[in-house]
Amino acid sequence: MAFRGKRPEHGGPPELFYDKNEARKYVRNSRMIDVQTKMAGRALELLCLPEGQPCYLLDIGCGSGLSGDYLSDEGHYWVGIDISPAMLDAALDRDTEGDLLLGDMGQGIPFKPGTFDGCISISAVQWLCNANKKSDIPAKRLYCFFSSLYSVLVRGARAVLQLYPENSEQLELITIQATKAGFTGGVVVDFPNSAKAKKFYLCLFSGPSTFLPKALTETTDEEEATESAFTSERGCARGSAPSTHHRIPLVLTPGSTDDMC
Repeated sequence: MAFRGKRPEHGGPPELFYDKNEARKYVRNSRMIDVQTKMAGRALELLCLPEGQPCYLLDIGCGSGLSGDYLSDEGHYWVGIDISPAMLDAALDRDTEGDLLLGDMGQGIPFKPGTFDGCISISAVQWLCNANKKSDIPAKRLYCFFSSLYSVLVRGARAVLQLYPENSEQLELITIQATKAGFTGGVVVDFPNSAKAKKFYLCLFSGPSTFLPKALTETTDEEEATESAFTSERGCARGSAPSTHHRIPLVLTPGSTDDMC
């Protein structure tokens, strides 16, 4: 189902957008497969898992299983959750190695506390910022998601969520709910000066604050890594992202988030 001229999430709920035709693209389109796989690889890198140790991971918005395949190739075990039956059918047809669950992340993650050693998500979280029916309240759905995610992670584990925020206000909405749920962390923006390569990764810590990984840049001598860090402390500090790590209540990144793909 095509929604031309606007962001996919503006056209309706994700289970309608990710229909059989869309699912087919994630199986046959080599460019789409390559992009998804590279983002999964970057998310796994940002998790900073113990080297050479298989981990039990959660993949939120797992879709057709492309990111899960990367996790399997790296020696990890995983469970994927997605709201689209068509995408999960595609994952089953591809014989992905992870376990699959049909579910709405905005209604919470239905696993026991401390189940997972880490979590990744590719291009999913921004969908929670849109209300598809009167009962949908984005802030509440985001908080339900983040609070349940915090619970299912082993204490001290990380979650790395690649997302496409529509603007700085939407990014702020997301990070506020993450901090309310108990997470610390920040946003890593890879290739911040590139309209096409620019990618946002929300790096969340379920334990004490630790270092925020460096962003990727095209020319590291001329460009500084773009990161903003936050804690679960409440406040309303605002400003541009600092060049060194400072703990601030909200994630704020320089530049516009409008030109993302």
